Amino acid sequence: MIPIDPQARANVHLIDHPLVQHKLTLMRKKEASTNNFRRLLNELSSLMAYEVTRDMATQDVHIETPLEPMEAKMIDGKKLVFVSILRAGNGILDGVLSVVPGARVGHIGLYRDPKTLQAVEYYFKMPKNMEERDVVVVDPMLATGNSAAAAVTRLKACRPKSIKFLCLLTCPEGINTMHKLHPDVHIYTAAIDRELNDHGYILPGLGDAGDRIFGTQ
Repeated sequence: MIPIDPQARANVHLIDHPLVQHKLTLMRKKEASTNNFRRLLNELSSLMAYEVTRDMATQDVHIETPLEPMEAKMIDGKKLVFVSILRAGNGILDGVLSVVPGARVGHIGLYRDPKTLQAVEYYFKMPKNMEERDVVVVDPMLATGNSAAAAVTRLKACRPKSIKFLCLLTCPEGINTMHKLHPDVHIYTAAIDRELNDHGYILPGLGDAGDRIFGTQ
């Protein structure tokens, strides 16, 4: 098993809340139906969104309660962008948007070349004024790390204020790749699995997330 670079490990935030771990275990089961897998992913994504947005900036606004005026804190969701790595990243969007409904959404289309395992881009669409926004990239799996790192490289050209990466599962190879190419990007995940197999799939993992979300196995 490949060890995780200690400096890279410092950038990984393991979301080990019991509800997150329980739902992830149900998703891992090979007998989980497409409907259940998709539902659990939506629920789990909502829970993980609380952690990845924990340090979001707030501002004081003037409101009136039924009893008196007061200064209260609010976030500006429109300053946050969730960027989905197509296609599997779309399975996370509904859950995170249920927590921050005002967030903008971007999409990056990447596919992994089956021979080289390198990422190839085919689509890129982002909101305007990215330099004013914080970005959370979403993809269920951080496996080889090649697609994720390519997505982050592409996003950095837009000069956002910050970039985080949110995934269900990762492994030492993915963590090390991301840190080597983007040491400033923090990873939020529900599990760090053992290793990759010869085909670039995470072990023990949960299979191909895109196929399980969309029923294309």
